Amino acid sequence: MGEIWVQEKYEAFKKKVKATVGDTRSGPSRDHPAVIEVIQETSSDDAIQENETKNIPLLVYVSREKRPSHFHNFKAGALNVLLRVSGVISNSPYILGLDCDMHCHDPSSARQAMCFHLDPKISPSLAFVQFPQKFHNISNNDIYDSQMRSIFWLLWQGVDGVGGPGVAGTGYYIKRLSLCSSSKHEDGDPMKLRQSFGPSNEFIKSLHQNNKPDMLIHRKNALLNEAQLLASCAFENGTEWGEEVGFMYGSVAEDYVTGFRLHCKGWISVYCNPPRPQFLGRGITNLDDFFVHVTRWTSGMVDVLFSKFCPLIYGPFKTSTFLHSMCYAEMALIPIVHFLPLWCLATIPQLCLLNGIPLYPEVSNSYFIVFSFVFLSLISKHLYEVLSTGFTFRHWINEQRVWMMKSVISDLYGSVDGFMKKIGMREASFYLTNKVDDVDQLKRYNMGVFDFQTSILFLAPMAALVILNMASFAVGIYRVILLGELDKFCIQVFIPFYVILMNYPIVEGMLIRKDGGRIPPSVTLLSAIVSLIFYFLGYIIFM
Repeated sequence: MGEIWVQEKYEAFKKKVKATVGDTRSGPSRDHPAVIEVIQETSSDDAIQENETKNIPLLVYVSREKRPSHFHNFKAGALNVLLRVSGVISNSPYILGLDCDMHCHDPSSARQAMCFHLDPKISPSLAFVQFPQKFHNISNNDIYDSQMRSIFWLLWQGVDGVGGPGVAGTGYYIKRLSLCSSSKHEDGDPMKLRQSFGPSNEFIKSLHQNNKPDMLIHRKNALLNEAQLLASCAFENGTEWGEEVGFMYGSVAEDYVTGFRLHCKGWISVYCNPPRPQFLGRGITNLDDFFVHVTRWTSGMVDVLFSKFCPLIYGPFKTSTFLHSMCYAEMALIPIVHFLPLWCLATIPQLCLLNGIPLYPEVSNSYFIVFSFVFLSLISKHLYEVLSTGFTFRHWINEQRVWMMKSVISDLYGSVDGFMKKIGMREASFYLTNKVDDVDQLKRYNMGVFDFQTSILFLAPMAALVILNMASFAVGIYRVILLGELDKFCIQVFIPFYVILMNYPIVEGMLIRKDGGRIPPSVTLLSAIVSLIFYFLGYIIFM
């Protein structure tokens, strides 16, 4: 009965939202005025409502103004509008940030976060409590590594001990004061506050945490008019929004740079990972969304890396510890550190093998043992991490496979995209991942089968590298068996074998599968041509 009652209340509430919002969003998505609607429980007795000291809204719908002549700053711009509008309507001291595809799975999450926020030992310097991202639709195979085990089970557990994790973009309780504090705020000069926070007296009043706006009838219209101003395009002109206060601009990875700036200002954070998931979202279930998501994230990291807030330069002088700043630097450097060496490893030994050029120590050479030890120790360390965090050998294979795919494709494209934006060759972009599951793609995902319905720009380089490795492995087997050159080319034969083994789904998608999720034959042919170009370039270089 309880579930039926909740469902009925939800349907009634949904109808009320639709009735209130109406068709206000029917216009062009980047050219419309601000729309702010407050949904409240109404009373037939207006006199009672007039005498209420407080009337908390059920929901405040906010759609900020967008005009082609004003840059909207992506998600960070929307969050700053919500930050300002909520300041004059509720002014709650703590804010929950959730993505549209996540929901609260445990109502005690707020209480758990408040255990940290109200702890007198850490509360004065605590900016936010971050929960891990967990998902309701992850299959047992998790072929796209949607759980991001390396981040939420390892990296952030460690970072929590040196100052706290960064903002993850969702699933966090953040202190309003941490986002709305500046040197001008501490000064208290009204003119300086307007220069910093904009020309809204109501919002400047809200900066004092004891100010609690009410929604009385005689105040409601005035506050809504003020909220319209706060959600306008021109409000931030000449202010410090996105630079010193609020969520930070300058990168599509606004969560990363915002968390970094908060830590540089002396704030700390806490990572809370209770056994029961506090928030659940929709994980990635197809290859296209995976590539788009990682490419966007990589582009945002490069934005920060080549800005004045580069963690390698800005961080060591601002964060509480040098180690904390290096953790941020490691996250920003991951794309470049991964794609450059992996592209070299996937092409240079193979091209040398095709041209009969030994590159690594011979089996009889003592350095062969050193090389083998380094490789096996890295593999063993990763396998130990996977197994020790409660995952399986299959997860280890999937992580290896996904790491190779994202490094050679998404990290490459994201790094190029970020660099081109920095030199002014293209505008910043924000690609949204799909929030609706395709039935066929979801079926393949649950079966543990890769779906290669994605852009040819993603598929062709990836397939070309696999074809190049297949060709070099075949030539290597010929040299080892028929020419007896195992001593010279042992390592160079093993590397393409390992690449093929880890990327067998790509081989299967090109040569074996016949379903709709396979790699199209036209892409396979194009990839073969690209691999031939690689070979001829290698021949010219090495010969």
